[in-house]
Amino acid sequence: MRPPLRLVLALSLLAAAAPASPLFAYDHFKVAVYCRAYEVREMADPAWLESRWRELSAQVHVDKIYLETHRDLVIVDDKTLEAAKAFFAARGVATAGGITYTIDESNRFETFSYANPEHRRKVREIAEHTARHFDEVILDDFFFTSAKSEHDITAKGVRGWTEFRLELMARAAQELVVGPARAVNPKVRVVIKYPNWYEHFQALGFNLEKEPAIFDGIYTGTETRDAVLSAQHLQPYHGYSIMRYFSAIAPGRNGGGWVDPFGSRSYDRYAEQLWVTLFAKAAPEITLFDILNLHTPLNPALRGAWQDQPSSFDYEKLLQPVKLADGSILQPVTTARAAGVAFEAVDRTIGAIGRPLALKSYRPWHATGEDFLQSYLGTAGIPMEIVPAFPENEPIVLLTQQAAHDPEILAKIERHVRAGNKVVITSGLVRALQDRGLHQIAEIEHTGRVASVKSFQAGWGPLSTGDKAILIPQIGYRTNDSWELVSAIDGDNGWPLLHDADYGKGHLYVLTIPENFADLYALPQPVLDAIRKVVTAHLPVRLEAPGKVSLFVYDNDTFIVQNFRDEPVDVRVALALDRTAIEDVLSGEVVATTERKVARRWNKPPVVEAQVAGFAVAPHSFRTFRVKGK
Repeated sequence: MRPPLRLVLALSLLAAAAPASPLFAYDHFKVAVYCRAYEVREMADPAWLESRWRELSAQVHVDKIYLETHRDLVIVDDKTLEAAKAFFAARGVATAGGITYTIDESNRFETFSYANPEHRRKVREIAEHTARHFDEVILDDFFFTSAKSEHDITAKGVRGWTEFRLELMARAAQELVVGPARAVNPKVRVVIKYPNWYEHFQALGFNLEKEPAIFDGIYTGTETRDAVLSAQHLQPYHGYSIMRYFSAIAPGRNGGGWVDPFGSRSYDRYAEQLWVTLFAKAAPEITLFDILNLHTPLNPALRGAWQDQPSSFDYEKLLQPVKLADGSILQPVTTARAAGVAFEAVDRTIGAIGRPLALKSYRPWHATGEDFLQSYLGTAGIPMEIVPAFPENEPIVLLTQQAAHDPEILAKIERHVRAGNKVVITSGLVRALQDRGLHQIAEIEHTGRVASVKSFQAGWGPLSTGDKAILIPQIGYRTNDSWELVSAIDGDNGWPLLHDADYGKGHLYVLTIPENFADLYALPQPVLDAIRKVVTAHLPVRLEAPGKVSLFVYDNDTFIVQNFRDEPVDVRVALALDRTAIEDVLSGEVVATTERKVARRWNKPPVVEAQVAGFAVAPHSFRTFRVKGK
């Protein structure tokens, strides 16, 4: 008999209940704090700096401070920078420089015009000024341009803005930032931090194809905040998927993830951003933006309604006094303690997990289409990893509409499937390729019509009904040439949600994406389970859970399940036939697996399909397991 839910959750979170003091370093990652030029300017006052540091360092351990030299035409003077560096060096804290190339951030992030000679001189001077003081310099978010001044219009000529800006900013990186910085300090490492909106980078001149080779390293913005409250509407899995994507772009040179506390309805959501960044296991450092907002007073309104039950983020621990090195007691009062509590809860997990495994999805350089869909699929329980080259060695590949940007994509699909592999293409990619020869593989088309559906059938199983009707594109095909695996039904009519066409030794699947991508979470669990069974068949762990529950799989027999929902969920994982149990890494609880048999048609006897283990996960919480037996 399974133990009561509260007991299971309490056991799984036991190790996080008594972490090391925040005055000690975390064992498996380092933490940095970014300071804007406005606050660095205040560090000219030693008393101001001492009081801020005392309060900050008592609530979250900090290994490194980024001291920004410029933002919004505010330039911090030499004396203040050197005094701040000396202050942190005396406390064993590393320092690096930071630059934000904005003229007025409050004016729609007003950027420099890199076609304007006066602006170009200023950009160069800022890089030189910063490199004189630091051996490492990071560019925050805004090394792009939205300027359309007369200088830019003239320089662009007849080219489109994307083409013009990509070339302009790649040259500016070398000529105005990296080159001048190295000229004044040959030891300097210049790192570019990319924000979270990579789908649209090329339109503003962020050049993921060329810039990583120009800079000494990259850094990743993993701020997802809240999908409802934030204007970007990024999904919670996005912080993980972008870390993995940028690490594929610059292998071994992704310095870390970067999170801010903005736009969250609870401290749990802030903690989740920190956790998924670290789950990516892509970099040794995580940066908290910024020192000002880490000093924001704690807000009781950000206590999650689910905090009356055990969860990975313990709000009550947030309020516990902290003993300082001098023996005095500090009552935590700011957002910094929320970061500290989150890090203490996840440290052991990061030490236990290995290299991530996932379903690979190819995004050509500068591609758009079905924006950020991989993060929706990840939030729906499909482990995802975006890569910048077609993953020819993967047995299953997922391609979204982005892949149409590659003029050779149909040939790549055909070769991969014909050789015995599986390619999953989305309904958006069907629409993009159906006039480019997709029919040579299978006569499947995007009809241009939509259907409102609420009922579904997976294979020959029973109908399942969702909580709401959703709109999906109607995919057409030729009867008996290809086959519906999962159907979406409205009244007396239906359309494929997951479709299968064999070709050569392999299979081409079509995954129909709802018109509103977030409606993936509204699909009934049996439907999501049926989709995961096909598209993650090559992974050692498969999730069975409702939407907004994510799975992270690793190559050392570990996995994490993160529940992004406001209520607890019962989860199952399907494993290989020789697996006998899973063990909770934090609590030591062992859950035995049981055989699952599936019926076959035509009166054939059932067969054992998988070993299955079930467990509960609290709201906005994660559990980490190690698979046992072989």
